[in-house]
Amino acid sequence: MTTTGTRAQSLPSTYVGARVGRKEDRRLLRGEGRFGHDVQRPRMLHARVVRSGIAHGRLVSIDATEAKQLPGVVDVVTGADLPRPLRIPVRLKVQDVDLTEYLQPILPTEEVRYVGEPIAVVLAEDAYVAEDAAELVVVDIDELPVVLDTTGPADDVTIAADFTMSYGRVADAFDAADHITSLTFDIGRHSAVPMEPRTLVADPVGPGELEIFGSTKVPVFNRRVLAEMLGLDDERIRMHAVDAGGGFGVRGEFYPEDFLIPWLALRNRRPVSWAEDRQEHLVSVNHSRQQRHRLSVALKKNGEILGLRADVIQDNGAYARTHGIIVPELTIAMLPGPYRVPAYHARARVALSHKTPCGTYRGPGRFEGTAAREQLLDKAAAELGIDRVELRRTNLLVPTELPHARELGTLGTDMVIDEGDFPGLFQAALDRATRLGWPDAVTAGRRDGRVMGLGVAMFMEKSGLGPYESADAEMTRTGRVRVYSGGTSLGQGIETALAQIAADVIPVGIDRIDVVNGDTAEQPFGTGSWASRSTVVAGNAVRAACQEVADRLIELAGRLLEAPPDELLLDDTGVRHKTDAGKRCSYSELSAAAGPASPHLRPDEQPGLRRRARFTVDHMTYPYGAHIALVEIDPGTGNVQVHGYLVVYEVGVAVNPTLIEGQLYGGMAQGIGGALLEEFRYDDAGQPQSATFMDYLLPTACEVPRLDVLVLADHPARTNPLGVRGAGEGGLTAAGGCLASAVRDALGSLPGVRPDITRLPITPAEILARIGSGTPATDRPG
Repeated sequence: MTTTGTRAQSLPSTYVGARVGRKEDRRLLRGEGRFGHDVQRPRMLHARVVRSGIAHGRLVSIDATEAKQLPGVVDVVTGADLPRPLRIPVRLKVQDVDLTEYLQPILPTEEVRYVGEPIAVVLAEDAYVAEDAAELVVVDIDELPVVLDTTGPADDVTIAADFTMSYGRVADAFDAADHITSLTFDIGRHSAVPMEPRTLVADPVGPGELEIFGSTKVPVFNRRVLAEMLGLDDERIRMHAVDAGGGFGVRGEFYPEDFLIPWLALRNRRPVSWAEDRQEHLVSVNHSRQQRHRLSVALKKNGEILGLRADVIQDNGAYARTHGIIVPELTIAMLPGPYRVPAYHARARVALSHKTPCGTYRGPGRFEGTAAREQLLDKAAAELGIDRVELRRTNLLVPTELPHARELGTLGTDMVIDEGDFPGLFQAALDRATRLGWPDAVTAGRRDGRVMGLGVAMFMEKSGLGPYESADAEMTRTGRVRVYSGGTSLGQGIETALAQIAADVIPVGIDRIDVVNGDTAEQPFGTGSWASRSTVVAGNAVRAACQEVADRLIELAGRLLEAPPDELLLDDTGVRHKTDAGKRCSYSELSAAAGPASPHLRPDEQPGLRRRARFTVDHMTYPYGAHIALVEIDPGTGNVQVHGYLVVYEVGVAVNPTLIEGQLYGGMAQGIGGALLEEFRYDDAGQPQSATFMDYLLPTACEVPRLDVLVLADHPARTNPLGVRGAGEGGLTAAGGCLASAVRDALGSLPGVRPDITRLPITPAEILARIGSGTPATDRPG
């Protein structure tokens, strides 16, 4: 892999903007990381979940007699043993849709709805005994019909939500159009597969008190849900985030196990450990993506967009989980992207099936909508006889049109695109691809009879979702700064980024700043790390908390040095006078001066040097970018080889360009997987056909090519003092659209082959069907 230089490197020589090494890596590379399964407790029990092997059926009986007789088995529980029927609430309620009747129960008592649904839990002294005993639990299920195709007109499909978004006069736009292009585009079901599956340890440290390790994504929210279910005060539960082998949206949400493991710990008055295996992960963790998009765009002859219509059906699986309907909502809210769309109408329906329930996966809604929209634009350009690049350039919003408010609301906020230069970034991407020699490579390859193509896609992301984040900052007695953040570390480098932000306010050096994430006792108001929000909201909260500590240090130093505050400044060891070198005091002295017995503390002042700040924000930020890919199709096998991939991304301010590039690299690899390889498939009985890595195909080093990135920091966000935009998902967002565009371009070079791409992942079988017949391949069932 290589990376280009970035404009962000020219930022002033502060910690924000510097390519400092990850603070986390010192711990992780020495083997000192603390992952979920590293947490061990005396007398710890081990849990194994018994899961349904039937996609839909009536629970007749659960017989645990033989399992309980196995030596070492301590407890076996079913839904009948739970204190009352419990369902997991929605974390992100949008569109005022009530999903109560579709929520997932902790353990079902009457009916199972997907293969992998938890129906009992075994506790044993040993993890292997628990696994053996789980296989002895006899479950009798009377099978019922299954629903697997939610995109057709079948009457037996349950629609859990049906809502619309619109602005402008769409009917008039289509009436006035010179040309209308329509496309039906499907995205297959896939999801994240972090290196480390889910783990959880619950320790009953006192009567009605719990310490829980492993809930890393949104520990404060999970604590509240658990406390309500257990009938405890929040403060009696302490959540500890741990190191995590990736998150990507699926880890750390509240699943049935997040209640079962703590409840079993309290019930048995012993610590309980649970770790899922890979097969469990693939059938039980949140799936995502599966949607059908029916799009139509109304255009003038010159390619100018007049209006856009969208009808989206999401296969949400068996239950509504914590994310509710956020994926289809984001799909239609973000579908217009960076383009000038004067009139828009979109409808989204959330359908239930007998598959694993869905949640979010990195770039939710944007990956899906961008793939469909960008392929629609490619098709429209071809039908109008306009170059696809020129059609995009014609319709991109220009800087003078920003801020641009759309009469759309998503995630509870109005959509206001605050700042940017979409055409400028697009041209930078095209120029970069030209310097890489990709257009020439396609020309030369086709001259030699090779089936090659270039893909191009623009996208607009969203980040910085509020409404708030909290942080504490504290100066210690030895002159270190401790930051307690509501953000959590899922591998994205948040510890380093927050330390860089803090080091610019209190200049002790980044090595003397300690960041504590995800401890609910230290930061009880944190909202976690998700949706590319932490650097924006947590970063600004940390900055504010550090500024309050800095102000307090100056105030106290002023008393000690008998100098006005505006004549003092902070340096790496303490506070000093700007012009009188003899006047200075160390951070240690200031810590003592802030103590409860200090003569420098006034009677009405609180002791200590710890301050808490909250950053609130009304609107999200909108980073944006472009993807370009170079591909070649093997006409003999149908394999699509990606020879090169480029992402150009505007982040406002690059706190650490190296971390951002790492995020983009990982996202690109995941995007290649989603576009070409990964899919959860089911047979006619609803049995998962992708429950191992033999069948669920992840991209390897063979499928991931040389990756190039160009990180731009030319348009700071107006929505926050740091000016940052999120960077966690941009490497993935347009990958489906870009690779569909590249394959379309390659297929278009072959006579008699319809090039339109109508489904992801693009499989070799699909390619061969097109090349072999020279006629359109039919859509396949979902």
